[in-house]
Amino acid sequence: MEILTTAVAGTVESSDIMVTIEPNPNHNLDITLESSVEKQFGNQIRKVIKETVEALKVDQAIITAVDKGALDCTVQARTIAAVYRAAGKSEFDWKEIDTWNA
Repeated sequence: MEILTTAVAGTVESSDIMVTIEPNPNHNLDITLESSVEKQFGNQIRKVIKETVEALKVDQAIITAVDKGALDCTVQARTIAAVYRAAGKSEFDWKEIDTWNA
């Protein structure tokens, strides 16, 4: 999926994450994370974001995430929403997501 514009999903409220995604002129995937639980869960949050965008076939984007203690399912949902908004897409097959975790 091609990232066409900058898009945001989520909030900076407690137990949420704000994911911003934009096109990357360097043609690679760049993930930046700011988290209140960085030391404990930073690697896991990055992993969820990376696996989610890869499952959506995104390999060129700048992703900035500001986490306030979100669960993995919230990280995944916010990432999906941001990607779809940035790609100008509105249809998503939620059944397909079951195969990501198989």
